[in-house]
Amino acid sequence: MKIPRSHPRYDSLVRRERLVRAWKEGVAVPEGLIAHGRGEAWDYLFGEETSAPALVAERAAAAHLLAAERPVISVNGNVAALAAREVVQLARAIPARIEVNLFHRTETRVAKIVRILERAGARDVLGRGPNARIPGIESKRALSHRDGIFGADVVLVPLEDGDRAEALVRMKKVVISVDLNPLSRTSQRSTIPIVDELTRAILNIKKFVEELKADPPEVARIRRAYRRNGNLGAVFSFLEWRLSHLRRGVLRGGKRSRTPKR
Repeated sequence: MKIPRSHPRYDSLVRRERLVRAWKEGVAVPEGLIAHGRGEAWDYLFGEETSAPALVAERAAAAHLLAAERPVISVNGNVAALAAREVVQLARAIPARIEVNLFHRTETRVAKIVRILERAGARDVLGRGPNARIPGIESKRALSHRDGIFGADVVLVPLEDGDRAEALVRMKKVVISVDLNPLSRTSQRSTIPIVDELTRAILNIKKFVEELKADPPEVARIRRAYRRNGNLGAVFSFLEWRLSHLRRGVLRGGKRSRTPKR
């Protein structure tokens, strides 16, 4: 489908088309399309822009990834369809390993996603032939690699399932999630919940990684200063402000707008 760049929701529609194509190619699953739609609804509420609290969390994520001894980025079908190139570039910048991990797992799907990542420039992608299991998970998301998620100290898990996020936290890992729903179990359980759209979040984390790489004292300061509960509370405060602004606009009969400058 040809989407005109003049369309006011061009980026969102392009993401939809990518996911539909990924579903047709056996990379994404129907459940993933449903999950994406749920996230889009939250993004409407946030004004389809990165909030200030999300930027704070993304900077903290970059600091933890840089300080990690064994950082790993987890990739599922939706992530591969929407941000394969961005994930590979982030992994290079850190540097970090990439592992394919799926709830609706088949070896065919894993192989297809590995190939997508390799075409985007990734090397040594983990996912095929897992040799470990994450304790406390009954689904196929428990399957992992000792050199990957199982052995990592910091894991970036975009578009994650809440049960695995919780299990990884129990393993004493720093779990960085990307989920537009601040009420999800993933956001509530992760060490650093990033409430932002996937592609915006990955690009922001990469930008902060590049800025912080040459400044270890600042990396240490950010890690000490970040407060998970305070940041998540700021997300809800932003959402409350955003909804009150929209309500005032409706009462005045104004047009729906993107997030105004504060």
